[in-house]
Amino acid sequence: MKINSVKIIAILSVLASILWGYGLVAMVQDQFFHPAASAPLKNVAKTKNDHALHLVALGDSLTRGTGDETGKGYVGYLVDDLRTKTKQPLQVTNLAVKGLRSKELVEQLKQPEIQRQLKQADLVCLTIGGNDLFQGGESLRNFSPQRIKQTEHAYLQNLETIFRTIRTANSQAIVFYISLYNPFQQLNNGQITSKIVRQWNYDSAEVAARYPNIIAVPTYDLFELHTNEYLYSDQFHPNKEGYKLIGERVSALITFAKGEGK
Repeated sequence: MKINSVKIIAILSVLASILWGYGLVAMVQDQFFHPAASAPLKNVAKTKNDHALHLVALGDSLTRGTGDETGKGYVGYLVDDLRTKTKQPLQVTNLAVKGLRSKELVEQLKQPEIQRQLKQADLVCLTIGGNDLFQGGESLRNFSPQRIKQTEHAYLQNLETIFRTIRTANSQAIVFYISLYNPFQQLNNGQITSKIVRQWNYDSAEVAARYPNIIAVPTYDLFELHTNEYLYSDQFHPNKEGYKLIGERVSALITFAKGEGK
């Protein structure tokens, strides 16, 4: 891997102790119960740089940043936060597609350009599964536990293929799979949907755990008590503040992951 972990840890150790406590403790607690077309990111170096930290972002509208009026999304806030911690150049490629489902991501990963980007990556961020589960709200309007179970089964098979494909293309990059929050927990069936999302996250994290350096990042707890405050007007995607929370958590975990390699 191209990251010089020893030098980076020397720079980031103080900040890591602060951010790790917030991000990682929440992650551990969360994992036991349930393990996030727009413009490209601005002000991010796109030229090839052998010394740069390469971040590849994959998945659906959450990684595209839908709902954030600035267009950054969690990837943009993640990059902003990383730039305060290291002088190493950052190169970001956001390949996410609004509305993408897991079976479509499986197909996208077969593309030669996607494979090329993955081979160069030091870090990979990924959101997928929200469109599989919620289906634009259809799964809630015609709620069927059996149908959701069938949907999850197919999704988990796709997720296995996604992780295997990423790991085959690049055995060293650290992959951050960002799990789901529940945008519908304020509704009448909020307890039911919350239970489904927690189980979905847990099962997804179990798949991630079978692969080296693939980390399931929880977001459920970030939105649980303040759902309306962190959602966009569509009541589904995060707003600017919601994306900031996700970006800060991923940033904290990236710092921690580097520290583990010291």
